Amino acid sequence: MNKFRPLILAVTVIIAGFLAYGLWTRPGAEPVDAEGFSASRAVKDIEVMSKEHHSVAHPQERAAVREYLIQRLEQLGADTVSLYKYDSLVGPENKHVVYTFDAVNILAEFSPLTQSEDPSYLLMVAHYDSRYSQPMPKDTVWSYGAADDGYGVSTILETVSQALKYRQDWKQGIKVLFTDAEEVGMMGMKAAWANDRQIFDNVGFMINVEARGPWGPALLFETCPGNEKVMDLYAKAAKYPFTYSLTTVVYNFMPNFTDFTIVKDEVPGMNFSTIVDVNHYHTDLDNFSNISARSIQHYGAQIVPVAKEYLTNEIYADRDYFKAEDDTVNFTIPVLGLFNFSKVVYKVVNIVVFLLFLLAFALEGVRGRLNASKVFKSSLAVLGIGVAMLVLGELIAYLCALICGAKFKLFGVMHGVTFDNIAMIVSTVLMAACIVLLYLRGRSAAVRKTSASMRASAAANAAARYAGNKLYGTLALMFILSAVLLFTLGENLMFFIPLAFGTIALILYRLTSLKIWLLAAIALILLHAFSFLYALAMALTIGAFGAVAMLAFFDFMVLVPMADMYLSAYKK
Repeated sequence: MNKFRPLILAVTVIIAGFLAYGLWTRPGAEPVDAEGFSASRAVKDIEVMSKEHHSVAHPQERAAVREYLIQRLEQLGADTVSLYKYDSLVGPENKHVVYTFDAVNILAEFSPLTQSEDPSYLLMVAHYDSRYSQPMPKDTVWSYGAADDGYGVSTILETVSQALKYRQDWKQGIKVLFTDAEEVGMMGMKAAWANDRQIFDNVGFMINVEARGPWGPALLFETCPGNEKVMDLYAKAAKYPFTYSLTTVVYNFMPNFTDFTIVKDEVPGMNFSTIVDVNHYHTDLDNFSNISARSIQHYGAQIVPVAKEYLTNEIYADRDYFKAEDDTVNFTIPVLGLFNFSKVVYKVVNIVVFLLFLLAFALEGVRGRLNASKVFKSSLAVLGIGVAMLVLGELIAYLCALICGAKFKLFGVMHGVTFDNIAMIVSTVLMAACIVLLYLRGRSAAVRKTSASMRASAAANAAARYAGNKLYGTLALMFILSAVLLFTLGENLMFFIPLAFGTIALILYRLTSLKIWLLAAIALILLHAFSFLYALAMALTIGAFGAVAMLAFFDFMVLVPMADMYLSAYKK
C-alpha cells in the first residue's frame, strides 16, 4: 500500500483543486429551451443592453436601454411599470470631471393573484447604467456594462420569468427596481430613498445583484445587519451556495459600495456579485464578448430558489420577519456545502476544537512524541516567515505595478496589472516548492543525527518527531490566532478550518492507526484553502497578495508535515 500513497496523494490534491474551482460544484449554463433558469436566455438581454456605452455621460444610449427594459417588464406581464425621474443630479468628481444628469429609475410590480389587503414584497434591484470614464495606466476607457450590471438586470428578468410560472402559489409579490446612476455614487437609489420612500414601505426582503468582473462564481458577499433569519433562508433554499460572512466584514473596510449600501440598515436582504476579474471591471473589457454564461447560471441557482421560498411561504408575510439582532458566522466548503452557525454555537464549536487540540498536544507530549521547546520554536519560525511572506507578497505586487505602469496600492484594489493572476499563481507555486524542499532538508538533518544508530527505527522515529514538531508548531500558532480573532472579530475561519480538520485527523489517526484520516484532512483543508484564498485574492486583487501569500504559507505548513506523515512508512 505504501508505494501507492504518493499517487493517491497527488490525485487527491488535483481533485480537490478541480472541486474547489467549481468543475463539479457549480452548475453549467442551461440552454435556451431549458424549463428552469437559463443563462442562455439571460444572455440575450445582455447582448441588447451592452451594444453601446450607456453611462450618465451617454443619455441617449441610456434612454434606449431604459426603453428596452420597460418593454421587457411589460412583456413579462407587470401589473404596473412606473418611472421615477430625478432632475439635475450632480455626481462625484472623477479626475476633475463632474457629471450633471437626470436619473430615471424603473419600478415594476407583480402582485400575488390572491393577495391580501396589503401584501409584502420581494424587492429585486440592479442598476442599468454602465460605468462612466475610467482612467487606466495608458488610456481612459468606458465600460459597456455587459457584466456590471447586465448580469444583475438579466438575472432578475429571468428570475421573475421563472417565478411567474407558479404565480398562483404566491403569498407575497415582487417588485423590480432597475436603478439609474448607480455608478456615480448610487445617485438613483439615494434619490429614491430620500424622495420616494413609499417604494420600500411594503418590502419585506431585498435581493441586490451586482457584478465586479465577468467570471467566476456568484458570491453572496454581503447581507444586512442582524442576518440570522436571512441566512436561514439562504441555507434552506439556495443551490450551489457560495458565501463567507468574513466578506461582509472585509467589504465594510473597502471603498466600494452598491445600491444595497443605502438601504441595508432598514431593508433586510442579500447582495450577490461575481468578483473576477478586476481588470475587466469598469473598463472597455466589460463587453459582450467577455461574459460568462456559467457565472450567470450560478446567480440563478442561488437566487431562484430563494425567491420561490420567499414568495410561497406565508411566514414571510410579516415584513419584520427578517429583522433580527444577531448575525451568523457562515462559510462554504466545496462538496461539503454551507456551514451556518449562530455566534454562540460557533464559539462553542471553537472551544470544543481548542480543547481537543490541547488534549492531543498534551498526550503527544506525555508519550514523548513532541518536544515542547521545539514546538514553540517552530511556532515562532512559522509566524516570522509568515510575516516575511506578507512583505514579500506586497513587494511582488509593487514590482508588478512598476512593470505595468499601474498605481501601487498597499493592500488596496489595483487596476492595470494585466498578468496579476499569473503572478499570484506562479508565486504561490514557487513558495510551495520552496517549503517542501526546506522541510525535506530539515527532516534529513534530523535523521542524520541518529546516524550513529544501526536501527532503522531510530531514523524513522526521528523523522516522525520532526513531522510532529513542525505540524503541532503550526497548529499551535493556528490555535492562538483563532482564539484571538474569535474573541475580537468573531471571524477566524482562515485559521480555524486547518486547526479543526488537522486536530480531528490527528486524534482519529492516533486512535485507529489509519492514515486515511490524514488524507481526508489534507483534502478538506485544500478544498477550503483553494476556494477561500481564490475568493480573497480575486476580491482584494494583487494589491493584497501579501495577505494571501501569508495565509497560503500557514496552510502549507499544516499540509506538508501532514502529507509527510501520510506518505512515510513509520507507524503512529
